[in-house]
Amino acid sequence: MRKLYRNTAIVTAVFVLALASMLGVSYYQMQHVSPLESEVMETLKALNESNDENQKLQQQIRQLDLLSRKAYFVQEGQLKTGIYLLVGMVTVLVACLALYYKDTKNLPEKELDPIDEWMTKSHARKYLSWAAGAAALVGIAVFIFQSVGTKALTAQSDDVEDKSEMPQEGTEAVQDSLQEIALAQADSLKAASKREQSGNFSSYAEQKQARPKVKADSTIIVKIDSAKVVETDTAVVAEELPELKIASKAFRGNNSSGTSSARGIATSWNLKSKKNILWQSTVPKHGYNSPVITGHNVFITGADEQARELYCFDVWTGELKWTVKADGISGSPSSMPKVNDDTGLAASTVATNGSEVAAIFATGDVICANMDGKRLWAKNIGLPDNHYGYASSLLMFGNILIIQYQNNSDARILALNTKNGNQIWSKATKDKIAWSSPIIAKLGGKSTLVVMGNPAIAAYNPGDGAELWRVDCMSGEVGSSPASADGLVFGASEYATCIAIDGATGETLWEASDYLPECSSLAATKDFVFCATSYGMVCAYDAKTGEVKKEHDLTTPFYSSPVVVDGKVYLFSNSGKVYIFKSSTFDLITSFETGEKTFATPAFTDGMMIVRTDESLYCVKREK
Repeated sequence: MRKLYRNTAIVTAVFVLALASMLGVSYYQMQHVSPLESEVMETLKALNESNDENQKLQQQIRQLDLLSRKAYFVQEGQLKTGIYLLVGMVTVLVACLALYYKDTKNLPEKELDPIDEWMTKSHARKYLSWAAGAAALVGIAVFIFQSVGTKALTAQSDDVEDKSEMPQEGTEAVQDSLQEIALAQADSLKAASKREQSGNFSSYAEQKQARPKVKADSTIIVKIDSAKVVETDTAVVAEELPELKIASKAFRGNNSSGTSSARGIATSWNLKSKKNILWQSTVPKHGYNSPVITGHNVFITGADEQARELYCFDVWTGELKWTVKADGISGSPSSMPKVNDDTGLAASTVATNGSEVAAIFATGDVICANMDGKRLWAKNIGLPDNHYGYASSLLMFGNILIIQYQNNSDARILALNTKNGNQIWSKATKDKIAWSSPIIAKLGGKSTLVVMGNPAIAAYNPGDGAELWRVDCMSGEVGSSPASADGLVFGASEYATCIAIDGATGETLWEASDYLPECSSLAATKDFVFCATSYGMVCAYDAKTGEVKKEHDLTTPFYSSPVVVDGKVYLFSNSGKVYIFKSSTFDLITSFETGEKTFATPAFTDGMMIVRTDESLYCVKREK
């Protein structure tokens, strides 16, 4: 058996040394053929600068840059696989040596064969140990330097907005020319990256303007020198991906309704295997607010003791496009208010009208920016007197920003101009502190503002704040938000009631108390009202009678709210488990774990869902 260990150790040692040498050579070569460093690049850079109006040239350079990067990353993946193999073989070598020498001291005296005699000599053992250690260090060093290089290259590669497939290979002559031209754009990208890092770009729009434009289906002519011209027909995907038609402009969708007209939403995904995951991004600062979508933009906020920030991510790539800070605001508190860990400093979801986006924080600071990340205005509306922390989400109605500001003192509803932050109207209320968010409902043929608090659900004219009706029915700590469907208004809160109100008259139609939510808000259709509790029970009330039509004991708490979309009800538990029900019957279709705690409510758009977890922001898109 010892001879087996010995022979295995010898073969493994030779393999380790050979593989380490090959990896070293491969790494060295990669550093000298990086798409960011090439003699050809300088020539093409000059050509690019002297033909800055030639869009066809720009198109070719851009596509070939992506082709070069793709080849580079394939080689990088092979290198990484080799490193893993090297580490595995070093482990085998160490194990074989340990087993070979395990009983050496207990062996009887006998004549050793030459190899065994060499293996047992102390100096030889040291040499083997040193060789194995050196090989391992080489592998680790290559891995570290290669990872650092990859990150740098990836950071610059992210500036390329075109995420399309690479062009198909053509003739050998064309391929040779492609390889010669492939790296030209990298230099300009490198310069752009340096400008971004140094802050010379004030917005994502300026970054885009600095990048080459791409049009679709072009005939490309690229001159390598005065004597050589390569011409080929290539389908080039446009720089801009399709503008999404379905928006989600506030907490729980447009008008904060808890419904979406999006279609084609995936019913299964996996964050680890990336099944149906278009992208996953980290968020600079923590927050419990939900994502909001309009156009190509996804908005969320984050905050800590040092800063409060509004973020804009690209809906197609997950790239952080810009950040706007809530700083330098007159009247803003010098120290952060005390808030509950379950609320934090950024619990309120932003709102947008497609032109402006506004955010509010637990400090009472409100900021508003345009779609390019320029801060339009900022103001402090007063430090919230709130023992958990401010959590009501914003809502926009045209150019009116609506803020439900119900605290222990000075409870009111504010309407500000989205263009300049000027007050349009303010409505003082007798309601106590609440954490609910307003909605816009279609009642009696008119768009109506509905606000739920303690002790009332009330309807207002969003244009001037005039109260239309008021129903005293709530009590306790109201954190859930109302819902509306088919001209009816529904509200519910733990230790109070679930109620249905005629939206035209304010008449109470029915009340029920079977299941009541704590934080999760209601969602409604013309047939059902969906409710999720903090103790694991979920149910569907009959929208006309209040009778419980279907219930499920899921034994897990829910803070996220149900959303009705594509004939289904999507619901996330606090642990991140997804439950998908059929909206017409409330039968459970499927459920599965995502692995990341989820307290926010997802946002939906054309065939896509954006989810904010306790750890990240990700996009679900069904594979075709």
